[in-house]
Amino acid sequence: MTYTRNNKGVCSRSTTVEIENGIIKDVKIIGGCDGNIKGLISLVKGFEVNSAIERLKGITCGSKASSCPDQLAMALEEAINQ
Repeated sequence: MTYTRNNKGVCSRSTTVEIENGIIKDVKIIGGCDGNIKGLISLVKGFEVNSAIERLKGITCGSKASSCPDQLAMALEEAINQ
């Protein structure tokens, strides 16, 4: 399953996740800090979806209420709740 979410309140514009059998197969994040995004994607590939959500949900970026990791957690939650 592939799911795309338009991000809100952060530098990145969208997050696309590919999930297969509860495992994150691929992530694409448009915008944001290039190195941090590449690192985040590299770390979560192969993770069980619920474990990734648990680790990423609620992370903030500076004074922003959210972050790219938090937006990824939201995309994963929305994808599995479809």
